[in-house]
Amino acid sequence: MNLAIDNYRINPESQVMLADWAGDDDGGLDKSDTKAATAALSERLVELQHLLFAQGKHRLLVVIQATDTGGKDSTIRRVFGPLNPAGVRVTGFKKPSDQELAHDYLWRVHAHTPAAGQIAVFNRSHYEDVLVVRVHNLVPEAQWKLRYQHLREFERLLSDEGTTIVKLFLHITPDEQRRRLQDRVDDPTKWWKFNRADLTERERWDDYQAAYSDMLARTSEPVPWHVIPANHKWFRDHLISTILVDTLEGLDLAYPEPDEDLTGLTIS
Repeated sequence: MNLAIDNYRINPESQVMLADWAGDDDGGLDKSDTKAATAALSERLVELQHLLFAQGKHRLLVVIQATDTGGKDSTIRRVFGPLNPAGVRVTGFKKPSDQELAHDYLWRVHAHTPAAGQIAVFNRSHYEDVLVVRVHNLVPEAQWKLRYQHLREFERLLSDEGTTIVKLFLHITPDEQRRRLQDRVDDPTKWWKFNRADLTERERWDDYQAAYSDMLARTSEPVPWHVIPANHKWFRDHLISTILVDTLEGLDLAYPEPDEDLTGLTIS
């Protein structure tokens, strides 16, 4: 089952209008037919992570951005859940603390990037500082516009120092967001997920779409963004698993050479 990953990758310096991207795209695949393929991708991802961890050479950073209810948490649970937790670190970047605000905006981010042999997953990320900061006018426009260059150079630094970066934007439609919010309201077991502030943020849908579009266009170099249609969770998981397997298979992963040949050794 072949999936054209390039169809979901943003080319550097391209113009982006999220309205042109279909949040309900399924890649022409069928949910039932894809189930086995996604399971196979998950097994392969487990194998590749084992190699990554054992070799202790490469680093993988996965950046996940999305609008409210976009599916960041469920993506992490379903795609990264089967992996060895010893080699995966998930960091969620929420409203900065007073201590974090006392430093530059990247200060709180760098310490959470992956060490050799590790996978780091950012649930929201350094990109909040050209998104929510922009939409809510938390800093002057001239200041947040400078940050596009900062972010590109930050990722260039990480890449030059041996970190492979995968950036995923989970794209849903406004109707799907409405349905997911209503689902939280209708199910008492999900009330803990609901925040009335989400409704206020939903009123800023167009402002956020403009901010996301500029982010995707202006920061897809040196590391390209992937726009992941996320209305269908099964397709989202399949596409992301495909991207991650393709990325890790592109590295020279191998078990490290042993200190000695253990052939024939018998443990008594």
